[in-house]
Amino acid sequence: MKIKPTKSGNVVVELQSKDGSLLAQGDRSAELGRIRRVLVPVDFSPNARKAVTYAVAFAKQFGAALTFLHVIQVNYAYGEFGAIDFTALEREMRGGAEKELKELVASTVADGVKAESLVREGSPAKVIAEVAGELNSDLLVISTHGYTGLRHVLMGSIAEHVVRYAPCPVLVVRQQQHDFVQAPAAA
Repeated sequence: MKIKPTKSGNVVVELQSKDGSLLAQGDRSAELGRIRRVLVPVDFSPNARKAVTYAVAFAKQFGAALTFLHVIQVNYAYGEFGAIDFTALEREMRGGAEKELKELVASTVADGVKAESLVREGSPAKVIAEVAGELNSDLLVISTHGYTGLRHVLMGSIAEHVVRYAPCPVLVVRQQQHDFVQAPAAA
């Protein structure tokens, strides 16, 4: 099976002769290559926006529903000036994330693509994998910052943990890579 880009920004899945046995499996043939729901976690970074470009192209190509997810991670600690009102902080973070997600969806989703957005709280990798399962996602498209060496060891990788624990296939989009999907030109 090969995945190729088209000039219009779509994706073509090409089956080879050795994949023919997959098509001959009766009722399962309708399921091959069918993507109904794409999940794309975003942190509003340029890397995440690149993953959104891929997710939108897949959703458009397969007529899939697209879900944007932002995970709020609040670290509970007390500062030198005393306690912090975490409820108000979480409410403010949620409101800002919901507004930014709404703008992102409006600016990136193509006509005819059904899209929704979710904001959740918790550990990003865990929440992303859980939401993928809850939504019965067929594909998860996530970006990575590409940390290497000591920085990777110390910080870990959310994308790496998602790949390990997600209940569906994961497409990891790196910032520095050969692209086969291009962002639409700004109007």
